[in-house]
Amino acid sequence: MHVPEGGKLPLSAVILTGGAGTRMGGRDKGLLELDGRPLIEFVLDILEPRVEQILISANRNLTTYRRYGIAVISDDADDRRGPLAGVASALAHCRGEALLSLPVDSPFLPAALPARLLSALEEKASDASIATYENRAQPVFAALRPRLLPALRRYLDSGQRKAEIFYNEQSLSRVDCTDWPDAFLNLNTPQDWHEAERRLRLFKGTAPPPP
Repeated sequence: MHVPEGGKLPLSAVILTGGAGTRMGGRDKGLLELDGRPLIEFVLDILEPRVEQILISANRNLTTYRRYGIAVISDDADDRRGPLAGVASALAHCRGEALLSLPVDSPFLPAALPARLLSALEEKASDASIATYENRAQPVFAALRPRLLPALRRYLDSGQRKAEIFYNEQSLSRVDCTDWPDAFLNLNTPQDWHEAERRLRLFKGTAPPPP
């Protein structure tokens, strides 16, 4: 895999923050604090040293997200098309060889995940790669070529919204990430938040965070 001078991967990345946060009282999860920091900062910590371009897909609190000095893009806030709508908007702004999509509510992302997903695209000459954990697809954690934008727009316009179905219709690589047991933990409920706080305390007290 070619890594350009400066050590950053030839990737654009979009952080998907558009979820309704229903189980968190409708609050914007990306701005809720974990260990005293907004959740989005955990994802930015992984991406900023590693990819050439970062986008934030958001449908609310746009001014707050822009304070990070990163381009904020929106899809139609009234259109309940799920995370693929944010991916489509980001593909239209993608400057990298591929677009990496990540959710805002997974604070234990491995630093090596972007490179692993990009490598799968390159090694198998596929149009998309998605992470899997114990043979279960994690399609919000994906990389895809910009040339998929027309197909994605057609898919969404047809009324479809499930990411895994869309990716299965493409030239797809599945990337085994079972060696990262915490990578795909989503913080959807207050209980998930408490568990994440507990894990962070353990990392601080006994071991570093996961790679």
